[in-house]
Amino acid sequence: MIFAISWNWSLDGWIVLAGILAAVSAALLGNFLVLRRMSMLGDAISHSVLPGLAAAFFISGTRNSFPMFIGAVVVGVLTAYLTQWIRGMGKVDEGASMGVVFTSLFALGLVLIVQGADQVDLDPGCVLYGAIEQTPLDQIRLGGVGVPRAVVTLGIVTAINTLFVLLFYKELKLSSFDPALSTSSGLSAGLMHYLLMTLVAITAVASFESVGNILVVAMLVVPPASAYMLTDRLPVMIGLSVALATLAAVLGHLGAMAVPAWFGFESTTTAGMMAVASGLIMLLALAFAPRHGIVVKWCNQQWLAISILCDDIVALLYRREERQLPCVVFENELCRELQASRWSIYFSLVWLQQRGETTDANQQIALTEKGRDRARNLVRSHRLWENYLASQALVDGNRLHGLAERFEHFTGRELREQLDKEMDAPSHDPHGSVIPVEKREEGA
Repeated sequence: MIFAISWNWSLDGWIVLAGILAAVSAALLGNFLVLRRMSMLGDAISHSVLPGLAAAFFISGTRNSFPMFIGAVVVGVLTAYLTQWIRGMGKVDEGASMGVVFTSLFALGLVLIVQGADQVDLDPGCVLYGAIEQTPLDQIRLGGVGVPRAVVTLGIVTAINTLFVLLFYKELKLSSFDPALSTSSGLSAGLMHYLLMTLVAITAVASFESVGNILVVAMLVVPPASAYMLTDRLPVMIGLSVALATLAAVLGHLGAMAVPAWFGFESTTTAGMMAVASGLIMLLALAFAPRHGIVVKWCNQQWLAISILCDDIVALLYRREERQLPCVVFENELCRELQASRWSIYFSLVWLQQRGETTDANQQIALTEKGRDRARNLVRSHRLWENYLASQALVDGNRLHGLAERFEHFTGRELREQLDKEMDAPSHDPHGSVIPVEKREEGA
């Protein structure tokens, strides 16, 4: 079980904190990458800074040097600039220009790593997967307390990114949604773009050694994209992305210790499991987001289909009464008349009976007074629409019934009154059928 794992705060606590700081710092900036439809630019920068790292290795011969950090940031900003330049000069798609720049720079970085592997301490695996499990081993003293160096670095980066978003929130928002308006208002959209790209590069470089490239790329995109599906308000989206990034970091570390044991292994990389956790969170958001979730949309579609079928059932029963046919029908007759499946008819009848609009005695279906009132208004809507389409829209008579049947389900009392007034209160539809008098439904 995941809750039966051995937890050591002096080790696991620092590892999780480093993961949270890396995830949050990336997610804060990732919101604006997602809004600008530039999610892959974060991936491009994360890969293309490799030549800067390699060049700094040649100069300094160490992985902890300040020149390495500066070199990687410079190349990261250069990536953003070259992407925009190629896009403008070559008149190509942004994705194509991005692919040209980051693949070229990444390949150059790999060549430099291979050439310098014998002279300097280079670890390509560290760049990809990080070494977050070793975070607690490299500590510095702060106020007499030992704090992992990676936590200090990532904490500073997170603070800078948070301050940047807070101070330039209006500028970031305006330049993300309408760059032209931002520039015309005196707020340089280009300047905000390059400031954002600079911080993305800094965040990526600061996270390389501790969490690696994979987690940075995941956190730049996945939590903001998940939050984007859950809300349409930018402040809420930013807050949700931070919360989801934090949750992914915590669940990722727990999963790295617990999940492999289910299959007979000891453990796996924490950074990789954090990325997997963020992906699973996004799948949940994709399925159950209130407005955009696949499952929610499917349920809404099914509910709408059942609601329309309920309308069709009561309208059919009402028309039978009008023609003085037997007022009761059987379920199989409804299936045949309405061309619906037995299950959908069954659920519709259950719902109508719960609302008190039909009765079911020995599988014979009949309208109650409440159901008759609802059906009367539906039939009235249908025949008013047929009249309107024939007299005002001059629709061919063969199409009247089909069009009116679509509109009747979404026509309320107010619209019926407008249609009635527009046509001077007609008493019959184009087919000669009587238009029923308006009857207010109970609870309407």
